Amino acid sequence: MKRLAILLVLLLAAAAPANAQCLSQAQAREAVASGKAMPLGSVAGAAGGEIVKAELCQQGGGYVYRLSVRINGQVVTKTVNASR
Repeated sequence: MKRLAILLVLLLAAAAPANAQCLSQAQAREAVASGKAMPLGSVAGAAGGEIVKAELCQQGGGYVYRLSVRINGQVVTKTVNASR
């Protein structure tokens, strides 16, 4: 049962970025500079591994980071809240 719950959470997390509109680098810098989004360094601890790629995206009226993270030699996609 616990595995099923974990799998469901992972599947929902993987599906969430599909609705996100990712920003250009200039737009991402502006969102962070204006205080609307947190800097990547502020949320990096939530990644749980080495971040190999990061995109700041707008989703549902807020911001999320879509991260590619290396964990135990495998790269996985994670979505982390970036809204203030």
